[in-house]
Amino acid sequence: MTRPFRFGVVAPLTSTPAAWRDGARRVAECGYSTLLVPDYPLLQPAPGPLLATAAAITGLRVGTWVYASPLRPPWLTAWEAHSLSLMTDGRFEMGIGVGRPGIEDELRDRGVPGVVPPPAARLDQIRDTVTALREFDGPDRRTPVAMAVHGPKARALAAELADTVTLALGDQPRAEVARLAADFRARPDIELALAVPVIGDSVAPHMAPPWTDPAALRAADAVTVLPDDPAAAVEAIQRLREEIGFSYFVFGAAYAERFAPVVAALAGR
Repeated sequence: MTRPFRFGVVAPLTSTPAAWRDGARRVAECGYSTLLVPDYPLLQPAPGPLLATAAAITGLRVGTWVYASPLRPPWLTAWEAHSLSLMTDGRFEMGIGVGRPGIEDELRDRGVPGVVPPPAARLDQIRDTVTALREFDGPDRRTPVAMAVHGPKARALAAELADTVTLALGDQPRAEVARLAADFRARPDIELALAVPVIGDSVAPHMAPPWTDPAALRAADAVTVLPDDPAAAVEAIQRLREEIGFSYFVFGAAYAERFAPVVAALAGR
């Protein structure tokens, strides 16, 4: 089955709240389906208030890209996710993962008590979070879950729990990404998402480290970089769906308006 395209925008707060709200409205006007925010405690506002604001002033779906599982107890993440789903009339999508590189140091800096959990324990936290979310939702609601995954254990858990899967990628070549995505592509009930942190020579805040080298990504034939020409990007995105199965593409907010023609050409098709 070929899934229709949809497009999201990761929109961290980089200036003032008023400018951020105006940006959320422009994302909606450009035809994107989803506005997403990162989970960076103290460096960004908490995801819940940001997403509730975006949902209230636009018709967009909203989501976390992504909750870091070790930052909160599973029940607390699940409670917030269910609350957002309830208050947005089902327009919330819970993105969750084991945490970005360096999360161990961040947890220590934030004073999170106890031993920093190893990756396997963080996967258990994700399972516990989704289980609690399903209990909060009850029989009449199902909050969609997007999982960011890398290793085989994470991919297996996502195959069991997730509605949407995004692979945590860097400079892996296209052929390697196709291999990682193959099992999900065979599942019509799972949507494959691709976060594209680099467009042209621009690196989106909170989507990749600032030292990311766009030229190196292009040389490696990585799928995490797209051309900044919208027409060329349309062709590249169509190829990625055909060859790998990605149908949900996520860009940084700085390119939301420039890529509006991409959304107009492909969304829903």
